[in-house]
Amino acid sequence: MSQNNTLKRVIVSIIFIPAILALCYFGGIPFMIFILGIGLLSFYEFMKFSKLKMNNPQITFGLVSVFVIILNSFFNKLEFYDLLILIIISHSIIELFRNKGSAIYNLGVTLLGIFYTGFFSSTIVSIREYFNFYDNGGFLIISMIITIWVCDSAAFFGGINLGKHKLFPRVSPKKSWEGAVFGFVFSVVAMVVLKNYFVTFLSLEQAIIIGGIVGTIGQIGDLIESLFKRDAGVKDSSNLIPGHGGIFDRFDSLLASSPIVFFYLKHFVDK
Repeated sequence: MSQNNTLKRVIVSIIFIPAILALCYFGGIPFMIFILGIGLLSFYEFMKFSKLKMNNPQITFGLVSVFVIILNSFFNKLEFYDLLILIIISHSIIELFRNKGSAIYNLGVTLLGIFYTGFFSSTIVSIREYFNFYDNGGFLIISMIITIWVCDSAAFFGGINLGKHKLFPRVSPKKSWEGAVFGFVFSVVAMVVLKNYFVTFLSLEQAIIIGGIVGTIGQIGDLIESLFKRDAGVKDSSNLIPGHGGIFDRFDSLLASSPIVFFYLKHFVDK
């Protein structure tokens, strides 16, 4: 990594990290708009590089679907299955009249993008709004984001210093099993430490499980995004963020781990 690129990464981090943490803490409409940004931009980036595979996804109507999904997660007007039915039926009807290449490929790519970026983003809002005590959800999102940063750093330095066994060379040649284990261990440790300061409403067992989810599914999410990009032949999802790539690049771990954390909270953790 060049010195200029490193400087860009540091400057962007100094500017945006406090803003992101503040949005997570205060919640409400500003936080929902922030998640809309993540979902809509991630979807758009995914659609743009997926077009390199000679698909013609429904970008405009897909953006509308992602917008509605995230908005609904905040205002909770429609049940999940109702929304699912409406999205699949409406996009199928739209594809009927488009006549742009393969309808199967177009619908497959569009719906995958909607589910992966739209529904997954919406669970971040759901986690934020889940608890009766309003700040608790914000502290949990902040803790998850910090844990992801810790996981990424631990995996990187663990891999650099101890990495000998390739984790998934077909998808990400530089990642190692040793780095992945470091990332997992430090994710659990980070969430346990944060439990004592931010997420005190969680039990020790719950903090360990959530840390474990972030440490495994978050890393898998990074690999899945790398799989998509490698298949499309691109390095970054976009160049929107100087020194960091695209929105999809920066939030891939959060997008992947949030649905599983929300599932765990909904079914195993009392409000």
